[in-house]
Amino acid sequence: MNGAETLLRTLLNSGVDTCFANPGTSEMHFVAALDRVPGMRPVLGLFEGVVAGAADGYARMADKPAATLFHLGPGLGNGLSQLHNAMKARTPIVNVVGEHATWHRQYDTPLASDVAAYARPVSGWLRTCASSRLLAADTRAAVDAAYGPPGQIASLILPADCSWNEAGEPAPALEAPRRAPVDATVLDHLEKVLRSGEPVVVLMNGAAVRADGLEAASRLANATGAQVFADTFTPRLQRGAGRSPVERFPRYPDQGQALLREAGHLILVETVPPVGFFAYPEQPSWLTPDSCHIHTLAAPGEDSIGALQQLCDRLGAAADGATVQESSVPQPASGALTPQTVGQSIAAHLPEGAIISDEAVTSRGGLPEATAGCPPHDWLSLTGGALGGGLPMGIGAAVACPDRKVVCLQADGAGMYNVQSLWTMARERLDITIVVYANRSYRILHNEFDRLGLGEVGASARALMDIGNPDLDWTSLARGMGLEAHRIESIDAFNTRFAAAMREPGPRLLEVVL
Repeated sequence: MNGAETLLRTLLNSGVDTCFANPGTSEMHFVAALDRVPGMRPVLGLFEGVVAGAADGYARMADKPAATLFHLGPGLGNGLSQLHNAMKARTPIVNVVGEHATWHRQYDTPLASDVAAYARPVSGWLRTCASSRLLAADTRAAVDAAYGPPGQIASLILPADCSWNEAGEPAPALEAPRRAPVDATVLDHLEKVLRSGEPVVVLMNGAAVRADGLEAASRLANATGAQVFADTFTPRLQRGAGRSPVERFPRYPDQGQALLREAGHLILVETVPPVGFFAYPEQPSWLTPDSCHIHTLAAPGEDSIGALQQLCDRLGAAADGATVQESSVPQPASGALTPQTVGQSIAAHLPEGAIISDEAVTSRGGLPEATAGCPPHDWLSLTGGALGGGLPMGIGAAVACPDRKVVCLQADGAGMYNVQSLWTMARERLDITIVVYANRSYRILHNEFDRLGLGEVGASARALMDIGNPDLDWTSLARGMGLEAHRIESIDAFNTRFAAAMREPGPRLLEVVL
């Protein structure tokens, strides 16, 4: 078999069975091999940001890597912003990046570039295949690296001749990776800290903000008085009725500094000490006071849930001592159409098992509070701050979990970064409902302008922060890419359309005009 077939069979042997792609000439042997190697699902994105963001959302929900296929350096470059988000989320992804044939690279053709230089900033593992005979081993190493734990992006650069030359047998199946246990000396030390009576704050991310980790952390907090927070942005937070609730650490530095002011100890669980998202004049970037001792219970990729459970046992925390979120579903909202009333109505109709891909930015209003007691659901956040991830993550989540309803909460400005996502949703017939908050503005920029104390927004500044004139017509954009779409101008209309969307398969888009 040729190199492309060997690569695909090696991926499949290791459980990687979905490939989000935007191929070109140098990847045609990979494309042809898809018809000869059954089992790989190819999903086309019309822009590489869609490809990368979808792979991110898929792996967050499937707990295994997707593959991507990019066309040379420029194609990879187009996906870098969403690969940045995936890198910050520690998402396992296997990037396959096409390259000119080994003997052709010397000619400096128009698409020639330093592909490795583009890949390096977002890749935890990086290799250029030197020969088709090495491709099975290289692919297996890429999958192994992507799984981690913790997960990471593994980028395999594939010269075209390595795809078409004979390559031999694929690599065998990969054993499922296991998280390393936390050393007993760490548990000994933190048991003493938690028994000290001094104020303790626990900050968590990764596996620890899944249901089992949150339950153990809640038991620990109730037994010791420690305060528990999730990071501001989490790759996948499990929440809702019957699960242990957790408060998110505040985004702005003055709020974070105030929260930690009295803390004697900060315990980190699969995360790092909190810092300001941006720098602000006369505000700190480092938020932990010098008097606070910082400890790590579990590094990213270690068995954080097991470590939390062991601490509970050591401290005598009751097995049923976790706080459990009560069921509390609001009635559909009435009155004016606002982010707050839209959030209340989403909560009123949200089904069990829903997956929320959140890029509402400033328009989410009180949605997290309104949905706290809804049936159990998962919440995906924009972990790296690079806009445009909400719609592609929704694609990946829907491909990974076809039996679950996906709801994309989408700011209108950020949605335009990867608007091509709508076409992929329609083509793949994904069960996704998109709520576009159409406020005709980069509202987050107005907020930051105010926080920096820059005074009134003048005409020139407004020209870079408002996105009207002309207004975006999301309903027409969605219909033009094959989606059912509705323009929403009242809360009653939203209640009717959103309730129907939760009963019927998608995809569909609701443009909420605020």
